[in-house]
This record gives sequence, C-alpha cells and structure tokens, in this order.
Amino acid sequence: MTSYEIEKTDAEWREQLTPQEYAVLRQAGTERPGVGEYTDTKTEGVYSCRACGNELFSSETKFDSHCGWPSYFSPLAEDRVQYIEDTTMGMRRVEVRCAKCGSHLGHVFEGEGYGTPTDQRYCINSISLKLRPAQG
Repeated sequence: MTSYEIEKTDAEWREQLTPQEYAVLRQAGTERPGVGEYTDTKTEGVYSCRACGNELFSSETKFDSHCGWPSYFSPLAEDRVQYIEDTTMGMRRVEVRCAKCGSHLGHVFEGEGYGTPTDQRYCINSISLKLRPAQG
C-alpha cells in the first residue's frame, strides 16, 4: 500500500468531500462528460487537487480536446501526480492520481494526434480540481 503525505480515514474524507467529490476522488469514479465546471473554461490560473490543494496543472497546458472533460498536455511537475495501471472497463489505461493524497484525478492518454508538445492528454475530472485564478 502506498503512503501519502496527506492521509485521512475514510470517515474523514467523507466528512470533507461532497458525495459526488468522494465518488470521484476517493472511489475512482468519473463525472459525466460535458457537465464539469472546468470543461470549457479559459480562465488563466492553477488547478489544484480539490481534496488536498496540491497544485497540479496550469491553464497554460490546458487545451480543447472536445472529449467532454478538461484536458492538459502535462502536469506542473511530474512529482505532483502518480501513475497507476488501470485495467478496469476491459482496457488498459493509465490512471492519474494526486501524489500528495492519492485522490483519483482521471487518466492520461498518448498518441492520439493532438497538436500538443507532449502528444499526451491528461483527461481530468473537473470535480477533482479547484481553479485558483491568476492575479492581475
């Protein structure tokens, strides 16, 4: 079992998070496509883990993938996220988790042909994130 800088009991997470946030962040659920708070936002700023505040993605790496969820071509730093092999739903995917608290964020895909510097698409649930708009 992996240990994280921020560890809470299941009861503590349930108390802190809404039922919808808990289902995605702590149970690796997925919000429905096209309904997330940040799917189409263009606001400049930093996206943090909704569960612990760890800064994860910059609006500078956000792009329109038209997949129904916010997409980024890279995290702020590789040590901010953790990668887990996910074989649920009958396929092999790479799950992305917050490296600080272990919360589920979404999945990362590569080789899809998007015109991004990394050819990666971090497909992240809006409900897993909290946007801190840039000052100025």
